Amino acid sequence: MEQRKLGANGPDVGALGLGCMSFAGFYGPTDKAESFATLRRALDLGITHLDTALLYGMGLSETVIGEFIRDNPNEFVIASKCGIVPKPQRHFNNKPDYVREAVEGSLKRLGVDHIPLYYLHRREQEIPVEEAVETMAALVREGKIGGIGLSEIAPSTLERACAVHPVMAVQNEYSLWTRLPELGLIQACKRLGVAFVAFSPVGRGIFADTAPDPSSFGENDFRRVNPRFEEPNWSTNNARVDALRAYARDHGWSTAALATAWTLAQGDHIIPIPGTRSPAHLDQLAQSLDIPLGPTELEEIEAILPVGFAHGDRYSAAQQIGTELYC
Repeated sequence: MEQRKLGANGPDVGALGLGCMSFAGFYGPTDKAESFATLRRALDLGITHLDTALLYGMGLSETVIGEFIRDNPNEFVIASKCGIVPKPQRHFNNKPDYVREAVEGSLKRLGVDHIPLYYLHRREQEIPVEEAVETMAALVREGKIGGIGLSEIAPSTLERACAVHPVMAVQNEYSLWTRLPELGLIQACKRLGVAFVAFSPVGRGIFADTAPDPSSFGENDFRRVNPRFEEPNWSTNNARVDALRAYARDHGWSTAALATAWTLAQGDHIIPIPGTRSPAHLDQLAQSLDIPLGPTELEEIEAILPVGFAHGDRYSAAQQIGTELYC
């Protein structure tokens, strides 16, 4: 698989990573055996970057990965995150004691003594980003983490963070229906030598060949209260994406692979991390590396789904809290 740098001085990883949120049941019931099969298939395909977080099942996703890598050590470059505290009332914590305790917990669940990349999942706005980054920098110096990541931030925050310590990666949502990062963040990452890790490149499932059915979403499915999957937005969005499905079909591509290929084509410092716990879906996503998107194809895709086509916010009001808005 094509390799990309995880930050200017970070490790090489497969251009396509794997998001492991679904290992913890965020998109319906989870099955450890299926997650293990997906991880085995990732190795076969050359996918070497795994992304998880404390929040994903309150450590369940990390635990599943930790069990798998006991028998498959040193195969993956793992990233995890902390900073979102869901209960009793959702809030954010970047305080040194919390971050250190969270990292120690991640190390234990993963069964390792070093995590190559660790993110602050969200910023605690009451703490200057410079202080939060210094907390993380201390963990880098101690060898507990290899690099610092920040998630759902604005370009100005990245500038401030990099003035304190190099940042390895920024992780924000980016896809054909979420293009805010084009307004400065992707460019700032490129200029500062920071990898841009794009989550939800398949639009939480809308860029599948067969559209998801919102009425079938389970109780714990994140999308149940997502505005883009609620009516009247959903029907409008799905009808627009039908045109992309037809375009992909005419070229012999899956829609998910095409959407992921589009994300890959936006910069060689961009690493998409589509999430799945299905080996078959992972095979499909890996085909994105074989889709040749030149200027003509990119113009055609833009004509089908122009920037700003999506109806509805990408998060509900509750989900939006903690993400940094800009422009």
